Amino acid sequence: MPLTSPRRSALVDQVIAQLRNQITSGEWPVGSRIPTEPELVELMGVARNTVREAVRALAHNGLLDIRQGSGTYVIATSELAGVMHRRFAGAEPRHIAELRSTLESSAARLAAERRTERDLVQLDALLARREEAWAGGDAEVFVAADVSLHMAVVTASHNDVLIELYADLGELVADWLRADVGTVLDPAAHLDHARLIEAIRRGDGDAAASEAAGYPFVCLGKDGTGGTGGTGGTGGGKCGEVKDAGGGTDAQGAPVTPVGG
Repeated sequence: MPLTSPRRSALVDQVIAQLRNQITSGEWPVGSRIPTEPELVELMGVARNTVREAVRALAHNGLLDIRQGSGTYVIATSELAGVMHRRFAGAEPRHIAELRSTLESSAARLAAERRTERDLVQLDALLARREEAWAGGDAEVFVAADVSLHMAVVTASHNDVLIELYADLGELVADWLRADVGTVLDPAAHLDHARLIEAIRRGDGDAAASEAAGYPFVCLGKDGTGGTGGTGGTGGGKCGEVKDAGGGTDAQGAPVTPVGG
């Protein structure tokens, strides 16, 4: 939606609300650079100091990142997401995996019970997009497609609280996957998600939960510190490298069998 000129008092609050709406509506997606300060002044018809104060407030709340000499970028879609991103960005990879396993397995079980035909159409489309992204070889495109598929599984649970919580964790999950995958996709490291979608389709909650619970742990190295892609800069991580990952355990400590591509 277009930005408009605020007409009431408390201009800063109104500007904050409009900028936040641009973010939460997806007009300014995570990772994008927002218009410059002069551009916002012209678009909104307010003083430079008003825009500056509003941008700083959203940066303080964790939605924006002000990078000197580069611009201001969207880093989260809500205040809670921003707080989570700052608080857990340096968390142990195994702890992130355990959190993902707990949330995603619960969501997959609910999705198997509650999914609609519309949900299945969306899951099939996103699974195909994920496969295309892998085949295309662009790591960032693949990470985005993978996160979108997992978000769709959670959405199919039709549990509003779980959906909102997972959405707020989305960028943290994406950052973790970027570090694991690296910048080059290794064909031998492909991790197939088709069995998860098929379990949801046939309404098999146990199978869906088991599939979803294991995926995060396959991405951990033997020492539980995560893949090597993020530190090596170019190499792929361990996500899907069955012979190296060994499967790991789920959030309750039970063995998990890797699901290789």
